[in-house]
Amino acid sequence: MTRLGEYLAKKSVNKSMIARKTGLSKARINELTMTDTSKLRLDEMYLIALAIDTNPCDMMNVLCEGLALQEEI
Repeated sequence: MTRLGEYLAKKSVNKSMIARKTGLSKARINELTMTDTSKLRLDEMYLIALAIDTNPCDMMNVLCEGLALQEEI
């Protein structure tokens, strides 16, 4: 399960509802939540955040937790 999948599971949201509200296909939602190699586009993340009544910035902070710039040598 991807970070997005874990995030949505914690929020107990229905993926079919997200697909209906965002216009993303159920297959795409499943790919984004189950396939570690899938890439979440910014527009998709924004629509998903709106569909689950979440601040997109807060959602991005959770999904990107642990990312950091490389230290300069």
